[in-house]
Amino acid sequence: MSAMDKKEFWFVVGSQHLYGEEALQEVRAHAEEMVRELNSSGTLPYPVVLQELAVKPEVITKIMKEVNYRDEVAGVITWMHTFSPAKMWIRGTKLLQKPLLHLATQYNESIPWETIDMDFMNLNQAAHGDREYGFINARLKKNNKVVVGYWKRPEIQKQIAEWMDVAAAYNDSFKIKVARFGDNMRNVAVTEGDKVEAQIQFGWTVDYYGIGDLVQYVNAVKEEEVEALFTEYKELYDFDYGEYDHDKWEAHVKVQARQEIGLRRFLEAGSYNAFSTNFEDLYGMQQLPGLAVQRLMAEGYGFAGEGDWKTAAIDRLMKVMAHNKNTGFMEDYTYELAAGYEAILQSHMMEVDPTLAVNKPKIVVSPLSMGDREDPARLVFDGKAGSGVVVSMADYGTHYKLLINEVELFEPTEAAPNLPVARILWEVKPNFQDGVKAWIEAGGGHHTVVSLNLTTDQIVTWAKMVDLDYVLIK
Repeated sequence: MSAMDKKEFWFVVGSQHLYGEEALQEVRAHAEEMVRELNSSGTLPYPVVLQELAVKPEVITKIMKEVNYRDEVAGVITWMHTFSPAKMWIRGTKLLQKPLLHLATQYNESIPWETIDMDFMNLNQAAHGDREYGFINARLKKNNKVVVGYWKRPEIQKQIAEWMDVAAAYNDSFKIKVARFGDNMRNVAVTEGDKVEAQIQFGWTVDYYGIGDLVQYVNAVKEEEVEALFTEYKELYDFDYGEYDHDKWEAHVKVQARQEIGLRRFLEAGSYNAFSTNFEDLYGMQQLPGLAVQRLMAEGYGFAGEGDWKTAAIDRLMKVMAHNKNTGFMEDYTYELAAGYEAILQSHMMEVDPTLAVNKPKIVVSPLSMGDREDPARLVFDGKAGSGVVVSMADYGTHYKLLINEVELFEPTEAAPNLPVARILWEVKPNFQDGVKAWIEAGGGHHTVVSLNLTTDQIVTWAKMVDLDYVLIK
């Protein structure tokens, strides 16, 4: 996957000096054990690092300042072991600029009725401390995540893990750089957007380049580099020559190999991790990049067609969140309207993400009516089955809005011998009529990003982190 920084999360335990040093020693011991077990559980995607006990405002403020400063720290997990007076947290919490999770848990799973006394009550009063701490976060409008339950349970650790992935994506969002090769497709409304506002609200940098800037990189690729990559293609994919002469077919595929190498070098040189192309702007290119784009998406680059930089950025964001598994750019194409079988066929001209492939992709060369260039090569495959979430972002002039729909993907049961593109099929929730109607009425676009590895809760959590208006259809 294209470069992602290593991350960690700081674990901050709230308490106070009221109950004495002996009590604080036990708080430390409990916290140390909890961190050890969380890190060894194998559930969390990133390590948690215990900090000094948060027993006074100076300590809390110092920790939160350090969190903001340390690039490797992606967020803070807080636990109120005892009652931690919330006025101590105001300054530090106001300064915190990274995601915050309030873990409402307790060291002990059950109340020890035979031995419980006031010492135990004073030491283990998370139920007391959670309310005090929760109030101040609500008053400060932190939009923090709250996870409630016994910390050893797998389902609780899974919720923490899912939040960590969102927090990691939130931090990486400020590093998303989109290279636009050409402008938006002419006369299309939904791909437009305010790039300045996107950088202010989401952290995305969006830069325009003429297609000639990319052509220089593509033309500089050496023949031996193309041949080496073509050999790699032979090892990874099936070759479908169709009715083409073998030499001509392979020459077309090698054009994509050359484009792949040139694209990657261009993106690496500018530290870009997302990009868009436009079939209306191909001067100097032999083909619209198809296979080349699919290969880069498989590495973790965000992408969208027709100059749709918003979707390219969302693609990169969700790939970070999903660790680049089963997540990619998509486009609504055509409906299946047979009663009881209603679904939507998803695809694109060529650029369907191979992370969604259920079978071994094959390379196909086929004419493309758009772009007025030679026949481009692309990977063709069928999509996986499973529960997923599909996301689209629109700019309404006054604000951005995120459209979120739960979908059920299924594998095609019928062959499509004349369709030279990858295909994904899904049913929308709650049902076809209501789901499609709600999407259209809310202004959801035809360009989307779908993921089989993310949940609606994770997408909503990110939307809240960035104060983004959203519509959830489920």
